[in-house]
Amino acid sequence: MKHFSRRLFVGVALSVLTLGAPTLHAATPDNQLVIATSLAQVLSLDPHQATEGKAIEIMSNLYDRLVATDATGKVLPQLAETWDIDDKGITFHLREAEFASGNKVTSADVVYSLTRLMKLDQAAAGNLKRVGYSADNIEKLVTAPDEKTVRIDLSGEVTSELLLYRLAMCIASVVDSEEVKKHVVDNDYGNAWLRTTSAGSGPFTLNRWTPNEMVILDANDNYVTGEPKMRRVIVRHVPESQVERLMLERGDVDIASALTASDLATFNDKKGFGIQRIPTGGFYVLAMNAGKKELSDPKVREAIAYGIDYKGMEKAIMGPYGRVRTVPVPENYEYAIPSPDWQLNVEKAKALLAEAGYKDGFTLTLKTIAQTPRIDVATAIQASLAQIGIKVEIRQGNGSEIIAAHRARDFDLLMPQTGAYMPNVLGAMEQFSSNPDNSLEANNAGNFVWRSAWDIPELTALTAKAAMEPDAKKRGALYIQMQEMFVAQKPAVLPLFERFEPIVVSNRVKDYVGHPSQATRLEGVTKTAAE
Repeated sequence: MKHFSRRLFVGVALSVLTLGAPTLHAATPDNQLVIATSLAQVLSLDPHQATEGKAIEIMSNLYDRLVATDATGKVLPQLAETWDIDDKGITFHLREAEFASGNKVTSADVVYSLTRLMKLDQAAAGNLKRVGYSADNIEKLVTAPDEKTVRIDLSGEVTSELLLYRLAMCIASVVDSEEVKKHVVDNDYGNAWLRTTSAGSGPFTLNRWTPNEMVILDANDNYVTGEPKMRRVIVRHVPESQVERLMLERGDVDIASALTASDLATFNDKKGFGIQRIPTGGFYVLAMNAGKKELSDPKVREAIAYGIDYKGMEKAIMGPYGRVRTVPVPENYEYAIPSPDWQLNVEKAKALLAEAGYKDGFTLTLKTIAQTPRIDVATAIQASLAQIGIKVEIRQGNGSEIIAAHRARDFDLLMPQTGAYMPNVLGAMEQFSSNPDNSLEANNAGNFVWRSAWDIPELTALTAKAAMEPDAKKRGALYIQMQEMFVAQKPAVLPLFERFEPIVVSNRVKDYVGHPSQATRLEGVTKTAAE
């Protein structure tokens, strides 16, 4: 034993200290905000590429857009101090601002950024492609009359109001064109470089990103509205709910946003903590690949809709994460219709399968990211569908694997989630009801419906009509018609639960307001001193 390893001894000692740590009540520094969450879906920090929720939360603090939205959905100035709307487009007047590099923000940067977005042609471009903007026309429609003025002409497929909401999304972030151009390799628009660094004018800069471990943001002292209150923001990858709960309880982190329903419940009325339940306008979804023989049949898709125990999952799994809703519009939105009668009905589901020629059932694979609450929902769906004769094999994967499979149509069933880009029927539903070109050759991986190979020309046309209708009452009637048509076509993108984002926040943290689109800004957040 005299050769006992000193390194092993230190490791054991540290383990003992760690196990005893909850009684020590550590505290995060007063000038640092520490967030525990799951970073499994953060695959890139290029704002013209990444569309996943946690990536958006990070990028929203690295970059500014022309305009932004607050937690109520109101459009606010950001880089654009003012704007003028006419019947052909919008003219934006820029404020005096600098990128973190010290370069001034100019109209040329805005034009470059929106052009880059469309020419990169990643999933992020889908929100503008759906309304007529493309790599071919973007340079004609987005121009710079002078250094502080940006003109964006309407494409003919969108109103100014709806265009403003799209420009408020993280995908329309303005990057430092001078810096990005220095790092272009093989005509990649600097993507390889910008995936892992930052070139923005936001309140923070990217210090470090270690995938599936940690993101560190440093305050931008030159931010246009003043330096942030927090000198540093640390986002830690803590996918295990119990570990995250313990870290929050003992003060190792200030905010927790990947807790299971049971761990969340331990913070109800708990001294020193508050819970925010943020409505996202989005949904947890069961995506079915309509390119597969069985799933191309509407009767099979309807059988699956009747083969799911929504209420049981809501009670046992979802809790604060979601409520049953099988129309892709939050139930409290104006013009929202009631959910159809889809509920667990084993006999009806079996009858529908028999009518479709599958009375003996079949086998499908369900792919999901191993993340709260999706993995538990996937297991419950597996048990439910077994009752109607559909055997489901679950394949868990990391964010890059599952997202890549979704975008490549490489799945039978898959569990994605959505959000809403504006707080109305169109903002929530458009991604479920628009698929202009379903062909494989279109390779439109940025389109949510395309990924499921669900061809819906009539619903797509109706969605486009609603987007262009200027009369609010007529637009509302079209919204109702869109939802009814969606239900009637037995969707291959089946909303299961209206999605909420529950976040537990230490009472030391002040002025943290969760954003429905996960574009939560942190420059105004402060912390009280640790006791």
